[in-house]
Amino acid sequence: MDPTDIRAHRERRLRLALGLNLGIVVVQVVFGLVARSVGLLADAGHNLVDVAAVLLALVAVRLTARRRTAERSFGYHRSTVLAALANAALVLGVTVAIVIEGIRRLVHPSAVHGATVIVVALVAVAGNLAAALAVHVDGHDLGMRATFVHLAADAVASLGVAAAGVVIVITGGWQRLDPAVSLGIAALIAVQGVRLLRAATDVLLESTPTGLDMEAVARAMAGVPGVEEVHDLHAWSLSSDVRALSAHLVMAGHPSLEEAQAVADEVKRTLVAPFGISHATLELECESCSPDGADPCAMEDLTSAHHH
Repeated sequence: MDPTDIRAHRERRLRLALGLNLGIVVVQVVFGLVARSVGLLADAGHNLVDVAAVLLALVAVRLTARRRTAERSFGYHRSTVLAALANAALVLGVTVAIVIEGIRRLVHPSAVHGATVIVVALVAVAGNLAAALAVHVDGHDLGMRATFVHLAADAVASLGVAAAGVVIVITGGWQRLDPAVSLGIAALIAVQGVRLLRAATDVLLESTPTGLDMEAVARAMAGVPGVEEVHDLHAWSLSSDVRALSAHLVMAGHPSLEEAQAVADEVKRTLVAPFGISHATLELECESCSPDGADPCAMEDLTSAHHH
């Protein structure tokens, strides 16, 4: 599918998810206050996080469509990662608020209208599942995956709120179950936030992409005819969709510039399909950087060099 079509497809699905979540938040806040249910209000907070998540994902999708500039030579691919990082911070902030209110209600319980809680929570389950399915098609993108995880977890959380409402209706009591469920939701949100924070941080720190076997990459590159050695190999993610790589290749047999370029082109083709590396920068050498095993190609400590 053309990149433009992919972005348009994502935008349509994100808008649908946004509309569904806004409706859920309004309904849960209104009826949460009516039913005096901190569980519903906590779930509304969870859904409000998803509203922000979808908005950030929409902004990120728009930004990735912008052309690269001299100041941003890789374009705006990292915007999806920044959106995921902002989502993680928001998730953890909402978690703190829910925990504080849940503990307060445990200490000072109040009557909860169980029937109202059941109906509203089940409506939220349906809405969250529909929104999650809307964005599930792009599960490999970090921003879209984060949005899907939030929405799917919200459906589970809403189901827990509905179950608490059933128990309250059947027993005519157990009022502390409602804030207890809200604390369970808070734990669920916190786990999401930490995982998302870790994934976004890995990309920003230019860690090796998850699932990429660097030894296999080096073997595939060294297996191309004309390549004698591969060293100073680095791989990182510009976004969840774009992987980049840089390496030094020692050419076999002292080829001409044209022959060396043909070998480099074949190495780049070798990296695309099995490893998903769409941008490779290769430095071609006639012999290894250092015969004694030291690697002068390694990145210099510019701070130390400056002091010397």
